[in-house]
Amino acid sequence: MTRVSEIMQTMEYGPSVEDSTAVRDWLSRRGRFGHFINGSFTKPGQTFETRDPSTGEVLAHVSQGTEADVKAAVRAARRAQKGWAALSGTERARHLYALARHVQKRERFLSVLETLDNGKPIREARDIDVPLVARHFYHHAGWAELRDTRFPGLAPLGVCGQIIPWNFPLLMLAWKIAPALAAGNTVVLKPAEYTPLTALAFAEICQEVGLPKGVVNIVTGDGATGAALVKADVDKIAFTGSTEVGRGIAQALAGTGRRLTLELGGKSPFVVMEDADLDAAIEGVVDSIWFNQGQVCCAGSRILVAEAVAERFETLLRARMARLRVGAPLDKSTDIGAIVDPVQKDRILSICRAATEAGAELVGGQSQDGCFIAPGYLKNIAPANPGAEQEIFGPIATFSTFRTADEAVELANNTRYGLAASIWSESATVATDLAARIKAGVVWINSANIFDAAAPFGGYRESGYGREGGAAGMLEYLAEPPVRPARDAATTVPVATPERATTAGQGIDRTAKLYIGGAQKRPDGGAMYAVPGGLAPLGGRKDIRNAVEAATKAGKWAAMGGHGRAQVLYFLAENLAARADEFAGRTSPSEVEAAIARIFHYAAWADKFDGTNVQAKAGHLVNVLPEPYGVIGMTCPNAQPLTGFLSLVLPAIAMGNAVVAIPSQTDPLPVADLYQVFDTSDLPAGVVNIVTGARSELAPVLAAHDEVAAFWHAGPPQERAAIDRAATGNLKPVFSIQNRDWTGPQAQGEDFLRHATRCKTIWMPYGALPAGSGSAAY
Repeated sequence: MTRVSEIMQTMEYGPSVEDSTAVRDWLSRRGRFGHFINGSFTKPGQTFETRDPSTGEVLAHVSQGTEADVKAAVRAARRAQKGWAALSGTERARHLYALARHVQKRERFLSVLETLDNGKPIREARDIDVPLVARHFYHHAGWAELRDTRFPGLAPLGVCGQIIPWNFPLLMLAWKIAPALAAGNTVVLKPAEYTPLTALAFAEICQEVGLPKGVVNIVTGDGATGAALVKADVDKIAFTGSTEVGRGIAQALAGTGRRLTLELGGKSPFVVMEDADLDAAIEGVVDSIWFNQGQVCCAGSRILVAEAVAERFETLLRARMARLRVGAPLDKSTDIGAIVDPVQKDRILSICRAATEAGAELVGGQSQDGCFIAPGYLKNIAPANPGAEQEIFGPIATFSTFRTADEAVELANNTRYGLAASIWSESATVATDLAARIKAGVVWINSANIFDAAAPFGGYRESGYGREGGAAGMLEYLAEPPVRPARDAATTVPVATPERATTAGQGIDRTAKLYIGGAQKRPDGGAMYAVPGGLAPLGGRKDIRNAVEAATKAGKWAAMGGHGRAQVLYFLAENLAARADEFAGRTSPSEVEAAIARIFHYAAWADKFDGTNVQAKAGHLVNVLPEPYGVIGMTCPNAQPLTGFLSLVLPAIAMGNAVVAIPSQTDPLPVADLYQVFDTSDLPAGVVNIVTGARSELAPVLAAHDEVAAFWHAGPPQERAAIDRAATGNLKPVFSIQNRDWTGPQAQGEDFLRHATRCKTIWMPYGALPAGSGSAAY
């Protein structure tokens, strides 16, 4: 028999298994599950098994959704949407509030069901996931009430298709459904085939609270069901999952004009500086990487440690790792539960094998019976090693060292992803400097993996685009009403590809040049084409490459700050006004006046488009900062060439971006002459680059460039498909802009500024945590 003194020495917990009787009785009563469409469950069709990953036990049989099932769900959502949107904000808020309350009433049931279906430890489902589910519905009940006040003039999109993964089944459901409903949309949601059960339990809650029929529809199935939803008649797709599948969805939606939010993979850095609290950082590793079996897209799976403390840190890491308990997920003392499915376990182990074969050393990480893998990390790992490049999505991290802060930033950014980062330092100066320089959508300082409904979440680069949570998340489910084009701005019909021309025999008296890197350039090959009043350069692929290279070197423009950029823009307006008569001869006096006013407008905004501090978890200061993308490519409208060009370029550069712009194809000369105004206004070289020519040929090349982080298209809709497909290479967002009167008020405003920036959410400890709030993580 174990003595008390022995227990006090080891401090080990005994078994404490959560009772799952109520959940198993529910599963037994339900038998085979149908889909939830138009407020009721359908008769089960062809089914598949969902299993407890910790034992292999079959939990339930769930229907495999067909294309017909998806169409029926979309029809139900479409019928319900107009009535749901017509409800007052208060009425929608009351429904969301009721959902939150019923989730709270069934917290224990939902926690056990989630653990059985997913394999995560019960204390994670009970203490983190389900409370956050309720929090999302409470938070968005408030947004439903405030929608028209906070977002005047915006309207719901319509029907939203939503596809969620298996790592946070119920939380991801709330993350997507709550803002969609608050905005006035209806939804068709497809849960992951491994973990559909809590979504089906949520469908019962929708019935219990009297949610109108068709507002929420849930269709279960595998990837074929998800593909059918992507093809269906929905107005938006919100997808969380792998980068590869996300890229395929973006390609499938190319040219459709439907909205898309992608929250994809990650290979997030966990940076430990020399002055960090190492014991706290070790607990951060546990929270970030090993809880939830490492099946977290934002897990800090790349541990980067200052060389001066690396040996001490690794000693502590090994000791802590050895004490983590791997075992039955329903045991309250389990730290690490089961991998969701044998297929995922095999994938994790295969990456580890490839990593060790390429020279890395695996510490821990042993495969155990069933769907279990012990925590571990790969050390002595080269940057090109498969374990360093691929998202492992399991309880295996990588361990590397650095010497300086600059090297830490370089290593942190040495990835195609940009979802999250965790920084550990006792110096606020050091920590915030790294937070600003690391390319990630979410940064935790001296903490890890904290989430809240008020804090936007989403990535950079191949981690996707769009945000979920907070005001930014609400905007993903709202749209501006259609813009009515002015009669004189209707020249958006496709124009023929420019023909090469020479001055000989043309009777043309003006010849323009490209404007790249602050200087006039002849196009590669010297080709020109005829336009009204002269010749324009026929730019090509090499000219686009040179322009993007020049734009990437204009980083000091963002570093100037809003006030510095505003001064340059005011100077630009002054210099254009001094030459107003000259430019009026090339366009019209009214267009020049509108162009000058447009410059003043964005000069005013340059230092006033603010970030926010959101009220999230107690004990944390959560700043949501608008950051420039870097380089934005754009195609400008054909009509009103001067104001059309400036209406796109100005909001982008006011926010600190550099641009490569393809101006009006039919009349580019008024824009070509702007180089003189730029040069006399102290605009740094490379901030604005102009490449004229055949837009249908140049735009896809520009959209495909890896250094272009976002693309704006204000051309014919039929050009959009090629641009969208090209942009999927590095998953850049495409802002498609309706034609309008570019001299009027519809051609300016905050919507352009929002598309010129992306949110970075920075979490910082603030004051003392209140009693009972638990760890800084979560």
